Order: sequence, then structure tokens, then C-alpha cells
Amino acid sequence: MKINNPPLLDSDFIHQALGDDLQAQHGDKRSFNRAVIDSRAVKPGDLFVALPGTTTDGHLHAASAIAAGANGCLLEKHVEGTETGTLFYVNNTLEALQKIAACWRKSLKNLNVIGITGNVGKTTTKIFTAELIASKYNVEYSKANYNNEIGVPLCLLEINPHTDFSVIEMGMYTTNEISLLCQWSKPKIGVVLNVGPVHLERAGSMENIIKAKQELVEALPENGVAILNIDDPSVRKMAEHTSANVIFIGQNPSAMVRGTEIKSAGQDGFDFHLEIENQKRKIHVPFPGTHLTINLLAASAVANTLGMNIDEIAEGISTLDSTLRTKISTLPGNISILDDTYNASPASMHAAINLLSELPGRHFALLGDMLELGSESKNAHEEIGKRAAQDIDVLFTIGDLGLIISEFASKFGKAEAIHITERNTAAQLIASKLKPGDAILIKGSRGLKLESIAFDLSKTLEEIYPNQSPSNDKVNS
Repeated sequence: MKINNPPLLDSDFIHQALGDDLQAQHGDKRSFNRAVIDSRAVKPGDLFVALPGTTTDGHLHAASAIAAGANGCLLEKHVEGTETGTLFYVNNTLEALQKIAACWRKSLKNLNVIGITGNVGKTTTKIFTAELIASKYNVEYSKANYNNEIGVPLCLLEINPHTDFSVIEMGMYTTNEISLLCQWSKPKIGVVLNVGPVHLERAGSMENIIKAKQELVEALPENGVAILNIDDPSVRKMAEHTSANVIFIGQNPSAMVRGTEIKSAGQDGFDFHLEIENQKRKIHVPFPGTHLTINLLAASAVANTLGMNIDEIAEGISTLDSTLRTKISTLPGNISILDDTYNASPASMHAAINLLSELPGRHFALLGDMLELGSESKNAHEEIGKRAAQDIDVLFTIGDLGLIISEFASKFGKAEAIHITERNTAAQLIASKLKPGDAILIKGSRGLKLESIAFDLSKTLEEIYPNQSPSNDKVNS
């Protein structure tokens, strides 16, 4: 889409956006491609934003950012080595970043924002949605996990003036956070996938988490669209709290965009029937994980809202080639590994076990703590233990909360549940139990850094099966 006199992210724009918050400005007038907070990610033409942090202060890396080609810096104090850049001095760089981003979004008159939230599946749905509608529209979305008070402003400042749609995921720890993200981004379409006890420790109660997710649909305009998972009772009730048009998605017969007859084909993907307004199409999804159906339904609902018909949507889904977090690879010995070490919540843990159960061979798992669940923590880990007892042949657990998973798996009939207390022995212990053709899931909260055990396991299996090298990732889900 051609735009007359498109806005330009330059020194004058930033000066005007900051207003009285701008303490001083030095250097020539320049334009900027985007804002970045990591000096290692700087590309020529960027604006480097020096954020004070708990582990490091961005000001320590400002000179490196200029040396890497940044056109300028947003700073709270003078930094030696930045003199060749255009410099903006403020009292609070985070607040300044947010203010600039909000003004940039406001200047993009022809842009429509699609906001996505939920306790699990935000990133997956964001990617599916962007890839699906990109066949008809100029679409942008952040490849990074930009979903909070820092990430969303960075995402907004990456948007080109000629973009039709931007797909933005929105996370939260407690109430009033998604509301703030919506104030900056002004979404017209909002997707709520699910509600669960993720970040319950910070939010304080499930009621607060529901209120926090609900802020997205409350922020939508009357001519907007709220896409809600009808199969989640808490999400379904959010229809009462928006003035936007509501589209229900799910397996419930009342869903307007519905998924039925879902059948797994293991590592080859899965099939399901997509139903939209009394039309039905059978679709083959080219990557595994039947739990992804709700994410695909959300993307389909967005696409249909934007004028794509069911045939266009079906064709788009069948050709998706997304790079997502959960990797299924083949290790030496023809052993499949489902590496889902990015993070863990009750919903994502259940989904990962479901995916493991769809793979051929005996099913192994290394499961660790799910953090930040507050008062729900013990019960949630007990439930995962019960779930593991159903579909996992050999269970390994790690961490204090992982022990609860192990105990409940054993209690509910698990023949072999092994709790690992010495991290450095984990890979050897797991490898000693695995046989060719087996499949193993490794999953736990990010704080456990289980990716290091996944790496060690691969190296250990290389020693056991020296003539077989690991393959490239077969599929991402």
C-alpha cells in the first residue's frame, strides 16, 4: 500500500515524541531503522537504547553499539565512545522507549494490530497467523519473544509504514500490564487462547490472571474482533466484557471456526477438519502435535475475518513451514528427542506429553520444575505426575518440584520413575536406559537450563553409537 508522506523515524520524530522528557540532544539529524537493547544485535542504522538492568547496564555497551553501526543512542548519562552518534538524553530510557513506540504506532494510520494472549501458545499462534495472512497482506511480526513492557515497544518500532498488519503477542505477570500494551499498540483484533496458573505467584490469584488476559478484549474498539477459545470456560466468559464482535473457536459445536476429527500421523503431522460457516475442509498439517489445532483455528479465524475464504486458509495451513520452539530431532541410535526446554507450564507440559505419545517407540521423559505457579504449584506437579503415569514408559525427573511429579507417577502405577539428584550424571543415566527407536521428551522451566542436559545426552549417545551422527531437526512444532 502506497502512503503519501509516510512517517519517518528520525531525530525530529524522536524529539517531538519525547517532548519535555528529552533532557538534551547531541549530534546530526539522522533516521533510524529500529530500536535495539542488545549491542550484540545492532545493525547499521539502529537506535541503541541503554536500559539499566539487574545483570548489566546497557550504558556499558553503548560505545560498542556505536562501533557496530548504530546511528544513535537513547541514554540516561554520558558515555565515552558514543560521540559520533546522535544522542538523546532522558531521565528514564525505558519510559522514553515506550513513549517513542506509542507515538510511532499512532503515526501509522493505515496499520491494524492483531494482539494475541494466553498462558500457552502465544508465539506459535503469532507465527501461524502472520504466515497465513501474508499470502494476501503486507504483514510484520517479531521473530523474537517480544511480549512485555520492553518487547512490545521494540516490536512497534520495527514496523514499516507500509505494513498492513502487525501480529503482536502480549504477555503478563499481573493486572494492568496487557492494558498498557494495548494503549501503545491499539489492537483491532484480539485473540485469547487460554487461561492457566502461569505466573500465579506474581499475579496472586487465578481471578487476577483472568482479569489480566481479559484486558485485551476490553481494549478492542466496537468495530474490532475478539477471537475467543470457547473450550476454555474462563475465556468464553470474556465475550461479556468486550464491545467488539466475538468469534468463538474450538471443538465445541457452537464454535464459529471449529476443528473436528483430529487424527495424529506421528512425526508426519496430523489431520483435522476445519469448519467455517457450514463449510468443511480436511487439512493435513505438516508437523506433529494435535495440541496445535487451537493455534491453527485462531489463525484461521483471523484470516477469515480479513477476507480469506476456507479454501485459501486450508491451502495456507497445508504449506506452513514455521520454525517454532519445540524441536524433534533424531539422535545417534535412531532415538527421537523432543527438546522443549524453553519453558514449562501445566498446559504446555500436558501438550508436550501428548505430542510425545504420538511418536513411535517407547516413551521416555525428563521433566523438571514448573516455576511461578504460586499456591497451585504442588497440585499442578501432582497432576503432571498422574498424566505421566498414563503415557510415559520411563520417567526421569529433576528439581525439588520434579520430585513431586516422580512420586505421583509412581503412586498412579508408573513402573519406573527415577528422580535425578546429581545433574552431572543425568545424561549418562538416561542414555543407559534408552534403546534404538525410543523417543524422549525433555521439558522444564527455563530456570533449570535443561537444554544443557539435552546437549550432554546427544554427546553421550554419540559415544555409544559412534557411527551414527544426529540428523538435522526433522520438524518444529
